[in-house]
Amino acid sequence: MLRTLPQTRNYSLARRLAVVAIFTVITILSARVTIEIGLVPFTLQVLAVLLSGLVLGGRDGALSQAIYVGLIAVGLPFDARGLGTAALFGPTGGYLIGFIAAAAVAGWLAERGAARLSWRWLAGVAGIVVLYAFGAVHLKLYTGLDWEAVWASGVAPFALPDLAKAVIAAALAEGGRRWLIANQ
Repeated sequence: MLRTLPQTRNYSLARRLAVVAIFTVITILSARVTIEIGLVPFTLQVLAVLLSGLVLGGRDGALSQAIYVGLIAVGLPFDARGLGTAALFGPTGGYLIGFIAAAAVAGWLAERGAARLSWRWLAGVAGIVVLYAFGAVHLKLYTGLDWEAVWASGVAPFALPDLAKAVIAAALAEGGRRWLIANQ
């Protein structure tokens, strides 16, 4: 098992941007797997966000998500509901912005202890907590719901599935890092 994440700063700029772009596309595609369950849809995006951080590290993982959010900001319909810019100002806007911070936190933590699956999972859980913080605060401001209703509609339905996504991301991250190293 690898002891550390590959140091992406040692790669050429073109290679780094290509890998960041791959994770941006993975996030775009994961938004297509959507189940409408209320104000906030269930998607596979959390898995993509965590993978970007755990595989690429905090800096490049966050960059992949910043590009994703930037593409939405300029009007491309890459969000789960295909709304484009409007998604940033709707009930899911905080979650979308939170993708950047979640990838950064998960990646930063993974860079400091990625040798253990349990540590990668905890890094993913920390990313989820950050994501929920951004999403829940925005959802409350957008809807005016009380915190109990925000919890019930924007966090509780997703908690167990997202913890499972963190397990999957933690397990897949090692293979992703090996792929990065093998294809230097």
